[in-house]
Amino acid sequence: MNSATLEGSRSASAENTRFIVLVSCVATIGGFLFGFDSGVINGTVDGLQQAFQSTKAGLGFEVASMLLGCAIGAFFAGRLADRWGRRSVLIISAVLFLISALGSGAATSSAMFVAARVIGGFAVGAASVMSPAYIAEVASARYRGRLATVQQIAIIGGLFCAFLSNFLLAKTAGASTQPLWLGHEAWRWMFWMMAFPSALFLVLLLTIPESPRYLVVKKRKDDALAVLTRLYGADEAQTKLAEIDASLSVDHHRPQLSDLINKTTGKIRPIVWIGIGLATFQQLVGINVVFYYGAVLWQAVGFSESDALLINVLSGALSIGACLVTVLLIDRIGRKPLLWIGSVGMAVSLAAMTVAFASASLDANGKLMLSDSMGTLALIAANVYVIFFNASWGPVMWVMLGEMFPNQIRGSGLAVAGAAQWTSNFAITVTFPILLAGIGLAGAYGIYTVAAIVSVFFVLKYVYETKGKELEQMEG
Repeated sequence: MNSATLEGSRSASAENTRFIVLVSCVATIGGFLFGFDSGVINGTVDGLQQAFQSTKAGLGFEVASMLLGCAIGAFFAGRLADRWGRRSVLIISAVLFLISALGSGAATSSAMFVAARVIGGFAVGAASVMSPAYIAEVASARYRGRLATVQQIAIIGGLFCAFLSNFLLAKTAGASTQPLWLGHEAWRWMFWMMAFPSALFLVLLLTIPESPRYLVVKKRKDDALAVLTRLYGADEAQTKLAEIDASLSVDHHRPQLSDLINKTTGKIRPIVWIGIGLATFQQLVGINVVFYYGAVLWQAVGFSESDALLINVLSGALSIGACLVTVLLIDRIGRKPLLWIGSVGMAVSLAAMTVAFASASLDANGKLMLSDSMGTLALIAANVYVIFFNASWGPVMWVMLGEMFPNQIRGSGLAVAGAAQWTSNFAITVTFPILLAGIGLAGAYGIYTVAAIVSVFFVLKYVYETKGKELEQMEG
């Protein structure tokens, strides 16, 4: 065994791996709530329409309203995290999750509901960028990708639990619009279920340390050394502190948005455009149409509400399985191969869904109907699509955003890329009911197919590999 290998094995043995995994898992509860809050709306659409007498456009805005808050939350979370710390911003997001869960279920008007969902959006946006960033800043490069991918498993776990909760509550009540406990409709209880994990997240966040890289940026080196010692052991802590400090020493000032501009050329750094591209393409392939409108989609092609909600549960389970595969592969084959393979798989499955929906006909009530063969094709293609997304773009995009930016611009880079991700998410979500009424399911899915094809070339040309690199090696 050579000296470098021996030194590496000593460093690894000194790591408090259990503690690193523990604090990372606490951070991923933010991902769970991100998923739950995103998925819970899926089973409540009928209830919202009945309670607030919403038009098609109004319903689209109610469903997508959270995403406006997400874009704002993601943008300001990155900036606030540079001022107050990663952990502090996560604590704020936990409080907002709790307020949103209670307010959404109690809403008596569309305006009150939208306000509660926007507050939830602030929380989701903040958690979506801060949870992977926190994990990236406490985990070793050897398994950083795997731990950060657990964030996506948590997101899908949240979606799955929301789908399952929606299904069970609707089944118990008879329908999402029927009264359940205390005389309140089942769709309201679907939102109130989120209060329990929100409270747990808040309590557990009080037990984890602040990011050591943030502490170095704030010149709190003694605090940073104490955290690094808990994470990696005393000897390795000194080395990592020196590496972090050296990465900031060339341009060690308070992080700001202007850092995203190259001082020499006066142009936005290429790494920022790559981050925006990754964030945007993740949404342009239409994944959240499946998450937010899954029940509506399957009812539109002939499934009952109960069957549609059960299909969502199946999709959630398949998503978790796909993410587990990514956990095994991401630190072995890297981020870039997973992205382009996922893009190819999504393009093919989306094309199949487009073909299936193009064959649909209308019954006497104007409802879409598919033949048995085309209905089977649509169902299989949709789940294959979900598998490819959650084995690639779902987790890998968040992993890369959390690790690809240099220390000095990580908060600002996450702010811009996160805002781009949620703005794209909002645009896709709010336009789907309009596209459904205008050009139909085939037309909408045709657009998502083209986006998936273009994403293949984007990955191959612009995205670079970050596997195995320490955060201090990232270049802007």
